[in-house]
Amino acid sequence: MDPLHSNAELKAEVTEDVRLNSEKDEAAMIEPEKMEIIRLDPEKDEDAQLKPEKFEDVQLQPEKIEDVKEEGPFYHCDLSDTEIVYKISQELLSGLATACVDNTTGGIFKTPATVAVEIRKEMVEYLTQRSESFVAESVILEGDSEVEVPDHPLDIISLLIDDFDGMKRNWVSRVSGWLMSEMREDKVDDFVQEMELNSFWVLDRREAVAQTLLKNVDFKNLYHCNMKFKSEEELTEHRSQCGFRSVICENEGCSATFSAAKLEDHDSTCPLKVIPCEQKCSEYLLRREMDRHCLTACPMKLVNCPFYSIGCHTPVPQCTIREHFAENLRSHLLCVLRFIHKEASVEYLEQRAEQIKKSPLSSGLEAIQVLKFLSIAVKDIEKKLGPLEVVEKHADAEDTKQEDTKEENSQEENHKVWEIEASGLENTRS
Repeated sequence: MDPLHSNAELKAEVTEDVRLNSEKDEAAMIEPEKMEIIRLDPEKDEDAQLKPEKFEDVQLQPEKIEDVKEEGPFYHCDLSDTEIVYKISQELLSGLATACVDNTTGGIFKTPATVAVEIRKEMVEYLTQRSESFVAESVILEGDSEVEVPDHPLDIISLLIDDFDGMKRNWVSRVSGWLMSEMREDKVDDFVQEMELNSFWVLDRREAVAQTLLKNVDFKNLYHCNMKFKSEEELTEHRSQCGFRSVICENEGCSATFSAAKLEDHDSTCPLKVIPCEQKCSEYLLRREMDRHCLTACPMKLVNCPFYSIGCHTPVPQCTIREHFAENLRSHLLCVLRFIHKEASVEYLEQRAEQIKKSPLSSGLEAIQVLKFLSIAVKDIEKKLGPLEVVEKHADAEDTKQEDTKEENSQEENHKVWEIEASGLENTRS
């Protein structure tokens, strides 16, 4: 074979192979592009057109939520139950005094007054933090059956104050507290009075702290107003009608302050309110004087009938005692007759009482209010009407009476004989 010819043929084959390989590579590069164009074609794949639209809707939702928040209320009603706030403010002062006394017990260079400022600051911070987390703590404690969780705001804050006081007690106070409890209480009371006299922690500032603590623990919104308004005008209008606004008692002489919602409750117990007599007399007097009036001066005071001891147990208003005598003359006569004639039957006594009542001689008996005088008057009338025939209650009553009479006569005779013998013996000795 000719070497030149063979080299030319070999070169031609190599060139043909390179051409074929390059065509294959171009086809491989074109096919993916075609496949990608077919997959993303919106006219052939409807899902490719819908999916971007759904994704865009999800992105727009947070923007709508933010718009709602921006339209929310900005003005809050800060009114609270005046009575509860005052009680909490008093607990704060007492708690501060307790913490200061316990913290300086046994100290030489420290007194309750020297640590009051620092402990007050710590106390307010502690109570604020604890009150803010109380709701979460109460949820955890509810699972423990041995721990009783209070639900009234005053009880809750008192519990937190006790916890703070326990933290501030030094070792001397812990050891000697149970030994000198009375002395400790006296020191606490004295320091409370000292702070009040020196206006150390005035009531207005304590009430401001009390309102904050109340709102933190009153998660049921029973003792403070949680209303919110979009404008200051709406808030002002609401505050003039809010049930938690402070009002003063309208009764003369009473300066009590309380929430408007409790006006009726206070009015029903206010000691300085003028009210009509509870026993329906014509008098109007202060509620605090009602008991004394009803027991002493009230004409409608209930009294016992003067003949209570002999059987008339009907309570009678003091001013109607005369009417009672007139209306119950027959029953009073029956009681007197039963008292005079103990051996007579009830049936006969009733007939006798009726006879005396109908007699002209009974005129004026209803005016007699004393048992002794009525008994004398009845006896006089009976003498004029004739003797009373006693009806025996039992068949053996007369026999028993005769035997008792004989026995009494026998005893009297024996007594006389004994006296004669005794006098004779006396004369013999003389």
